Amino acid sequence: MDIISVKRLSKVFNGKLRAVDGVSFSVKEGEIFGFLGPNGAGKTTTIKMLTTLITPTSGDATVSGHSIDREANKVRASVGVVPQEFTADEDLTGFDNALLMADLYGIPRKVSKQRIVELMRLVDLEAAMKRKVGTYSGGMRRRLELAIGLVNHPKVLFMDEPTLGLDVQTRTAVWDYIRKMKNDYKMTLFMTTHYLEEADSLCDRIAIIDHGKIIRIDSPERLKASIGGDIVQLEVSNEKADLSGIFRKVPGVKGVRKKGKEYRLKVKSAETVAPRLMTLVGTKGYTVTKLSMTKPTLDEVYLEYTGRSLREEESSGSGDLMLQRRTMRISRN
Repeated sequence: MDIISVKRLSKVFNGKLRAVDGVSFSVKEGEIFGFLGPNGAGKTTTIKMLTTLITPTSGDATVSGHSIDREANKVRASVGVVPQEFTADEDLTGFDNALLMADLYGIPRKVSKQRIVELMRLVDLEAAMKRKVGTYSGGMRRRLELAIGLVNHPKVLFMDEPTLGLDVQTRTAVWDYIRKMKNDYKMTLFMTTHYLEEADSLCDRIAIIDHGKIIRIDSPERLKASIGGDIVQLEVSNEKADLSGIFRKVPGVKGVRKKGKEYRLKVKSAETVAPRLMTLVGTKGYTVTKLSMTKPTLDEVYLEYTGRSLREEESSGSGDLMLQRRTMRISRN
């Protein structure tokens, strides 16, 4: 059963910046669904529309059976949100931050106080819930945001870059809490991320989004299998020479892409094909200056469908850097 249904959803800012461009997809009840893409791809804008924070320019969507356009209040009552930036008041305790959110949802204090203690226990903050948030580490703040997002027992929890700025060890711990939330509360989780390992580890299905468009949707395993084999990347000493046509004739080669001196080949078996390629390059009077062989990864999938590496996209510094740097700075305190 689909708990989220999106049809041709678009958002245009200032009449010309098309942040989301006619996306259509559905999310099944009880799954962890991920939006994978670089900063600026349209991930956060999509979440803001689905949680009724901004209105779409065109298209429509339903969340928990309610239209985000015509039944916004019902949508808000059925969802929880863990935003990319930290929102908890540093001068309040963790408990009081969660209590404030429960009050905004209209949850009776008798119910909310007991529920908050249970949630703090879930994210291992029970011992620190009476401390001011300003004393929390970055990992504790992120776990508090997760607890606050659950205070209304939502059917769908939206998480926008839930581990942004956290170190690898803390990020892995947050992954464990996310899995526990899914199992304990039987809810649907919709998350955005640009961390390849996060999407691969957590998500039942992934939508690759680029420049506001969805490129492909499938499970991590099927996305990686869609490449069709191993990846061989090699550089040849002569950049002007184009050996693409010759490489395509090598048995076991399924596809070739050339960029400068580098060739990226999809092959049936890297161990078998790589020696043939090196021999072939030598017979043409050139030298292989670099060679790597890899099994399919989500970064390879992203490169396959967009023509760019997601890791390279992130290192280029695209997106809202001020927000990202602020969040990362707080995370590391």
